[in-house]
Amino acid sequence: MKSYVKTPEEIEVLRECGRRLARALDRVEESVHPGISTEELDRIAEREIRAAGDEPAFKGYSPWDARAPYPATVCTSVNDEVVHGIPREEKILEEGDIVGIDIGIIHEGLIADMARTVPVGEISEKAAKLINTTREALDIGIALARGGGHVGDIGYAIEKFVKPFKYGIVRELGGHGVGRALHEEPYIRNFGDRRGIGEKLRPGMVVAIEPMLTAGKPGISLDQDGYTYRTKDRSLSAHFEHTILITNGKAEILTV
Repeated sequence: MKSYVKTPEEIEVLRECGRRLARALDRVEESVHPGISTEELDRIAEREIRAAGDEPAFKGYSPWDARAPYPATVCTSVNDEVVHGIPREEKILEEGDIVGIDIGIIHEGLIADMARTVPVGEISEKAAKLINTTREALDIGIALARGGGHVGDIGYAIEKFVKPFKYGIVRELGGHGVGRALHEEPYIRNFGDRRGIGEKLRPGMVVAIEPMLTAGKPGISLDQDGYTYRTKDRSLSAHFEHTILITNGKAEILTV
């Protein structure tokens, strides 16, 4: 069985990778305002990443089921778009929108991955609550990611937290191992009816946890571009993600 536990040397590289990635995403988030195109956000991200001597992890990446490589540095998912929205010059952000920005970098051959959903100007109370709840769901999931536990503990904790809010939890997509490749095992669901199931979490594993919530029903559909997932009922969606290191105690967030 292939081991996804990282060596001490790899962990040090991934710590620096995560710091650099967080700085790049900070720069993109600072640039979000009404009137900017998602393509311009992509250019800002690529400039920031390459200026630090790193490479975008998404650009040119080919998922197993994709018709063509991903064409951009970041994914920009607006309003009812859940994840993997392709940046476009004609996609102009408007006051009241929310935009999920998903970004990854390659630093010294290793990869970190993260995402945030951010407001565009003043947003509705409904949108702000969805963003805040999704961010908190990520924190809840990270708190259950401990050596000796199981990947199912994470999904169970996220679903238990989210359920009272009556938001939809996207079931077709989830978190994953990361580091030597953009997507590694284990796959991490954002839902579950009990703890103690799934692969065991071992100290030294590096994983990306990424809850995706919807303001309506959880169903999603794939656009004709082959990448953009959006809610079937066109309700708002939010997405947050951190790359973390599993330890014997509290997980270490690398993308800060």
